[in-house]
Amino acid sequence: MTANAGGAFSASTNLNNLLDLARDNSKAGRATLVDAVGDLLINNSGDVSEREAALMSEILGKLIRDVEASVRKALAERLADRDDVPSSLIVMLAKDEASVAHPVLLDSPLLDDPELLDIISTRTREHQLSVANRGGISETVTDALIATGDGGVIKALLENAGARISQLALEYLVEQARRTDEYHEPLVSRDELPSDLAIRLYWWVSAALRARITDMFDVDPLTIDETLQSAVRDMIAETDTGGGAQAEKASELVEHLARTNAIDSKLLIQVLREGEIPLFEAMYAKIAGLPPELVKSLLYQQGGEQLAITSKAARISKPDFASIFLLSRQGRPGDHSVDPEELSNVLAMFDRLELETAEETVRSWRRNPKSLSGEAAQKSTAREWRADAASAGSKRARLQ
Repeated sequence: MTANAGGAFSASTNLNNLLDLARDNSKAGRATLVDAVGDLLINNSGDVSEREAALMSEILGKLIRDVEASVRKALAERLADRDDVPSSLIVMLAKDEASVAHPVLLDSPLLDDPELLDIISTRTREHQLSVANRGGISETVTDALIATGDGGVIKALLENAGARISQLALEYLVEQARRTDEYHEPLVSRDELPSDLAIRLYWWVSAALRARITDMFDVDPLTIDETLQSAVRDMIAETDTGGGAQAEKASELVEHLARTNAIDSKLLIQVLREGEIPLFEAMYAKIAGLPPELVKSLLYQQGGEQLAITSKAARISKPDFASIFLLSRQGRPGDHSVDPEELSNVLAMFDRLELETAEETVRSWRRNPKSLSGEAAQKSTAREWRADAASAGSKRARLQ
């Protein structure tokens, strides 16, 4: 090593010192030698020939295999943003263990797409995460990162504003976002997200993100309604697997919608209009916070008093409650027709019902579900329920 290096290095360092370091086979000696040769490579990069630089790179390549990861990491950090060092050395560091590779994967301008693709396919998840955070990565590289199917890697990629993502990839990720909540925020924040994909996302994201979509894309309410209809059809197709699998799919879907606060009166009405009674029941049970089997009985109860109470507690508006009440009758056994007087009575009750009273009643049903399926379920007139409500109100007044 020293015989070849003498002519190249004599102008910038003490050859005797390098010889002494080369004879020292201890870990400390190896580390010091790596540091010294690294200094030569960095500080004299403009004064050495390509052959000399290649020689120094070869020396470092042989040395760094014998030193601790902390030493290799320190060297990687020194070389990470330089474009005047041998690319072979950078590739070697990029394929090292994740902590060593991270600085060069993140910043080195000497890594091209084929090398990054090779690292994505052959190295660890930590390497993939480093590449996902790299500035200016191409669509070819982002496609490879998406193809890993790793949610954390894809989320990091979406949060990287400098990554270029193709429209086809965005379409795929918007579809995946129906089942992956962590994609919602970074997808909505992508500058290149077109309005049609943003609207497709609308019914799968939280209320706050829906507001951002309408603000950012100036969405027409009619377009939102059309998107809702499409989303409901997608939901129905997704759960249309038959038997127990259908119930399991519906349950998974409802849980996802609940996590993103996407279940609202508009969605309930649209599902009812599509005639998807089991899906409606599962959604209504989720927003009511009551067991599904009990919700089935209160939804179709003659008179609709219990439906009015749970709808008021869920802060559903009167017009939407009227639609839900009328449409839900199609799930009732036997006659699906609605007596005009029945509708008039339940709407009058909904008007008079205080929010606090409705919330307290639903809380009591949650504590004691049998009260809803037993005695309470047998009450068929608003007069009986109002008597109970008035009694409860008097009791609260005495306690106060």
